[in-house]
Amino acid sequence: MSIDKTAIRNAATVIVVRDRDTNPAILMGQRGAKAAFMPNKVVFPGGAVDPGDAHIPLAAPISDFCSTRLLEDLRADTDASILPALAAAAIRELWEETGLILGRPGTWEVPPPADWESYAATGHVPDAQALQFVFRAITPPGRPRRFDARFFLLDAEEIASDLDDFSAACEELSHLQWIPIKDVRGFDLPFITEVVLAEIEARITDRTPPEAVPFFRNDDEESLFMRLHGRTQDR
Repeated sequence: MSIDKTAIRNAATVIVVRDRDTNPAILMGQRGAKAAFMPNKVVFPGGAVDPGDAHIPLAAPISDFCSTRLLEDLRADTDASILPALAAAAIRELWEETGLILGRPGTWEVPPPADWESYAATGHVPDAQALQFVFRAITPPGRPRRFDARFFLLDAEEIASDLDDFSAACEELSHLQWIPIKDVRGFDLPFITEVVLAEIEARITDRTPPEAVPFFRNDDEESLFMRLHGRTQDR
């Protein structure tokens, strides 16, 4: 069965920040010139949720505080089962695109899916506890790909591997580098990345997750800039 590439897909993006109190820098890479979505742009690592991500055993889930905000204003085709899938997708995409490991030492109780085998081979199990939900955006209509992307902030101190070793990364992102926040706007960035960076820069030394998460909602009827406060919903 073919995938409807115009449908909105859930996605997870990871904003890894190092040296927050001294010279903060963010991990970014460049998309290929032939990429269907945001070609040549400098972006954070991330990508769409895969069906198998919902079944990945996590050593620890995303915090309850962030979970309540993730569950607010869900699309009609999405339910609470998206939480572990988003967390797993964030960890998997970070590994695939950068070769960095977010997890704790351990062995898998079940055989990992094919796209998790290389991660499992490092001797780690995924741990989502350090992921902080800080932004959400839906790609506007008319784009070749549309995503409902949740952005997670991650302190580089939580990474279990060498922060400067990208040798295990796939080739989806090139020129992986730690870019000082003061210099990042000199790169070719997507509009939404610039918006997210402004939010991150404003709270760069704050280790607590935001009370209200910005949500740039572009649906077929209107575009809204909202904030998610973590209100529970009856679904």
